[in-house]
Amino acid sequence: LKEKLGDKSNASSEVEYRNAWGVMLGEPGRGVRTILEMVVHTRLDCVIGSAALMRLSAQLAAQHASMRCAFGKRLLEQPLMRGVLADLALESEAAVATWLRLARGFDRAHAEESEAAFVRLATAIAKYYVCKRAPIVAYEAMECHGGNGYVEEGPMARLFRQSPLNAIWEGSGNVICLDVLRALAREPDSTRALLCELEAAVGPAEATEAACGRRSCYAKLVQALGEELRSSTVLSLEPRARAFVDRLAVALQAAALLQHGDPLVAQAYLLARLPENDGGAALASHNFGALVAELPQELIGRLLERLPTGGGTPLPEMGPAAAAAAAAAAYARL
Repeated sequence: LKEKLGDKSNASSEVEYRNAWGVMLGEPGRGVRTILEMVVHTRLDCVIGSAALMRLSAQLAAQHASMRCAFGKRLLEQPLMRGVLADLALESEAAVATWLRLARGFDRAHAEESEAAFVRLATAIAKYYVCKRAPIVAYEAMECHGGNGYVEEGPMARLFRQSPLNAIWEGSGNVICLDVLRALAREPDSTRALLCELEAAVGPAEATEAACGRRSCYAKLVQALGEELRSSTVLSLEPRARAFVDRLAVALQAAALLQHGDPLVAQAYLLARLPENDGGAALASHNFGALVAELPQELIGRLLERLPTGGGTPLPEMGPAAAAAAAAAAYARL
């Protein structure tokens, strides 16, 4: 068995088949296309697993901050920590909304060709982006715990070791990006389905901007992506494929939140990930807590309210003494 960095509960090995009996599953010469029909399902599984790990990491960080006191009040009440936790919650919300949208597409793919075309491309985009965000979220959640997060007695060390795995399995970053370019070049139905999904969210984005009195660059980003897809070739896109897929992924997450997510969460995503005049350049290239610092407190509060387990029950209000006692009891149980 492999001695892996993490994922130790899931045994892995390389198997060699000798004189084995086999059955051809697809047409000769179309082996890659045949196996990709299976791989697209396991890539969805990678997205779900990474989204779940991100959610748990953010929840553990919020729970720790609700009990840990410094400078006379809980960490959860400190403005900088609130920003970090809200950003972790926002990343988690976007990942969950994305995989749920993909899952609906898988459910409808047999009956609706447009959904089948959508998931063929959108799953690869989401797998690339969400799985790469998981280690960043896990690290930041670990940092929220301070030194307590960097010990094996707590859960964060195991989560951090696990976090890179899904970005490597079922196609690492470069492979996924090349798969996206291949699909864009060879499957025009998938390209059209993806653009329709993004364009359908332009109206909700504009309505959200009007409601909050602040603008984002979502509409400009979708327009720019459409023009780039129509005018570029795979050869010209390949050197900057990662940056291109990043932009597609953030637009896809925004669309999922705008059409299916909590309205305040969608508003926070537009303002934090796609601020006006940004053009999608910043996207997620920021430290957690940096961009959400500009969000209204109402949105930060909403993100924190939705983060805990138990159906969105708010984190408990308690004084320093009670928080210290609760923290001591929690660590005693580990």
